[in-house]
Amino acid sequence: MPHSSKRITAITRRKLVDSISLSGLSWSGRLDEPSFLGRIYDLSALPSTDTRYRDAAGDIWQHRVNNPYDWEDDWVFTDSRFGLMHGDDEVLLVFLAEMLHPVVRTDETETALYLKAFNDALSRDGYELYASDWISGHAIYGWRRLDAFHGTSPELRLSERPLTDPDVLQEHLNRIRAGLVSDPPAAISSCKNLIESLFKIILDRSDVEYSHSADVPELYRKVADLLALNAEAVPESVRASQTSQRILRTLVTTINSLSELRNALGIGHGQSRRSEALARHARLALNATVTVAEFVLDTWQVRLESGALEIGDPQ
Repeated sequence: MPHSSKRITAITRRKLVDSISLSGLSWSGRLDEPSFLGRIYDLSALPSTDTRYRDAAGDIWQHRVNNPYDWEDDWVFTDSRFGLMHGDDEVLLVFLAEMLHPVVRTDETETALYLKAFNDALSRDGYELYASDWISGHAIYGWRRLDAFHGTSPELRLSERPLTDPDVLQEHLNRIRAGLVSDPPAAISSCKNLIESLFKIILDRSDVEYSHSADVPELYRKVADLLALNAEAVPESVRASQTSQRILRTLVTTINSLSELRNALGIGHGQSRRSEALARHARLALNATVTVAEFVLDTWQVRLESGALEIGDPQ
């Protein structure tokens, strides 16, 4: 079990509580509050705040089940017995992950809403919730540090690039991240769309014509010709040049595979069956997308800065 830590600040904790309160959804989901809390805490070992009852199980039942308006809906977050506002990070993270458990919450829209709100807040303090396991096709959530291996989604540095308006690519990237767990097929399709948009932007800026029906591999071939990717070599090193060529051929294969993955597991072409795509497939697509996009953007920038390539004004 991870060692105790208190990296999650009071500001983040308050933001998390506010997001739960403002959602209008119950933090205990389809369970009553004693049943939910009993999944995490030994309520019989916690003291009662009501002298009529010997433990927390009794007073919670009395004031939130028998008389549900005795306490405010968000009472649990300020109750020191549960350590959510001032305890170790793990206490709060386990509580949030349990809120997303399929036994607790059956509505996938609710789960996605909470997951996004939680991760938006937690990321500032270096944590994220993620699908650590699966049961009957539903995600079981755990938590991890973002500075751990594969702890976060790879970054795609758009603002530093020769992109007049990177918003269209950023929108694709936002959709991918939002759907990695909650909607893997849509995330995979957005990966393909991001790559396709990037290639078209580069070709448009250089006035290179392409068919509106061109697929991703065809667009890549035009981008490769424009950026002289096929001529990429390491000066004065034949072996290194050959290795570079193999890497480039692998890059082409990655582009083709990304497109095929989208067709096989994504939501394009009006499939007649439910997609079998899982979060790991979507993460694979995202990793491939960022690798390809970073390489192409880096090369485009180098060609422009060296004067080997010029671009016109955006249309």
